[in-house]
Amino acid sequence: MIIIGEKINGTIPSVKKAIEARDEDFIRGLAIKQAEAGADFIDVCASTAPEAETETLLWLMDIVQDVTDTPLCIDSPNARAIERVIHHAKRPGLINSISLEGDKCEVIFPLMQNSGWQTIALTCNNAGIPKDVQTRVDIAKEIIEKAEDYGIAPDRIHMDPLVIALSADNQSLLNFAETTRKIKELYPTINVTSGLSNISFGMPLRKVVNQNFLTLAVFAGMNSAIMDPLDRDLMAALLAAEALLGQDQYCRKFANAYRKNKIGPLRIAE
Repeated sequence: MIIIGEKINGTIPSVKKAIEARDEDFIRGLAIKQAEAGADFIDVCASTAPEAETETLLWLMDIVQDVTDTPLCIDSPNARAIERVIHHAKRPGLINSISLEGDKCEVIFPLMQNSGWQTIALTCNNAGIPKDVQTRVDIAKEIIEKAEDYGIAPDRIHMDPLVIALSADNQSLLNFAETTRKIKELYPTINVTSGLSNISFGMPLRKVVNQNFLTLAVFAGMNSAIMDPLDRDLMAALLAAEALLGQDQYCRKFANAYRKNKIGPLRIAE
């Protein structure tokens, strides 16, 4: 599983407060903890007013890159904000995100040419998020065709079939899983990702819902996720799912994570 650490996001109240106060220590701590927990990318999302976004992203990028070599996931709904900051990254990472909305592909794909950059691609367009599976698959195909025009292979794309809150659509997981399977059948090397905590919005016991969604989504073929690597139970559910699906020979990853006290209830040495 490719883990995209979600903790440095201005929509989170504590992070919003740290951004407003320019609290470098707080952001630095989140970056270090996520890297140590096994994040493959660290998401940085300003979620500020548009006029402050570029400066805030650069500030976040500097802090994270000063304390870890873990690649960045540059997160903005504004493709031109990403265009303004991407060259500030010390190494290629992940762009979050593109879709068929507006000219996002036309702005982002040239930035990815002849580089190691990858991107998250949302299966939506100017009409919004499709309700049916086939339209999402058709959007995925169109995005991949556009990427191929720039020499970008499917394995550099993390396709997001989009997770609708279960409280709003009780078919959300089923549609996500079916879309995932169909996309993987067409493009076996593509990555499939999600903002998995969206599934539990408005629900009680959100962590339980998230854990079960993660397990079922991995079974459907999801191999990437924007998630909280500091959630020990969520990480345990992920490693258990991988072991059950034959992706962890002799359960070594699961056993090692337990021995290193990285999953499950925190064990205090006596």
